Amino acid sequence: MRAVIVSHGQPGDPGPQQRAAQDLAAAVAAQDPGCEVVGTTLAMPGALAEAADDDSLIYPMFMAEGWFTGRELPRRLAEAGAGGARILRPFGTDPALPGLIVATAHRAAAEQGWQPGDTTLLLTAHGSQRSQASFTITTDIATGIAPHFARVVTGFVEQEPFIADAAIGLDRAVSLPFFALRAEHVLGDLPAALDQAGFDGPRLDPIGLAPEVPALIAAAIRKATGKDGQHGL
Repeated sequence: MRAVIVSHGQPGDPGPQQRAAQDLAAAVAAQDPGCEVVGTTLAMPGALAEAADDDSLIYPMFMAEGWFTGRELPRRLAEAGAGGARILRPFGTDPALPGLIVATAHRAAAEQGWQPGDTTLLLTAHGSQRSQASFTITTDIATGIAPHFARVVTGFVEQEPFIADAAIGLDRAVSLPFFALRAEHVLGDLPAALDQAGFDGPRLDPIGLAPEVPALIAAAIRKATGKDGQHGL
């Protein structure tokens, strides 16, 4: 059995994100997930067909469950000859993720000398005018972790409240992108919106790049294969 970590990638320049997916897979493999792990993107031509087959476990490195994981990814797998592959729940739905977000933001606040109860978390995400999946999961996580901060503010790239509006006037605030990888929106739209808002707090990497993430993904793969109880034996 092989686990395939799949991310969107960047169609206009697929190479860097393909390498990032492969590097993530190597880091997950180092965490003893119980099977071979490879990484690929949907943007790299032919890569999904090369990586996946009917016996594969597909780990979507996406932030929400919605049209893409429910319909488009299965369609792409079928086209790649891997229609029988088992699709796991995406990264953004992992139950360990809210705790990781809190810990990551608290570390950044502590580096500034701020107490958690005095710190605002700006949780930024993709959003969409067509689907509420990104908005819903981001809002739900924000509500759940709110007691760990002075407040949690959400802002989105493609729907209201837009990041440039949400980030205005925030004091003692940490910006944490609810994104899987450092790609187009994180590199362009997000910093531009923060600059427009005059945001001067710490700007963290996407949560998908946190050093704890490979172990989190490995744990999900072990659970899916029934090998979680064998870890470390």
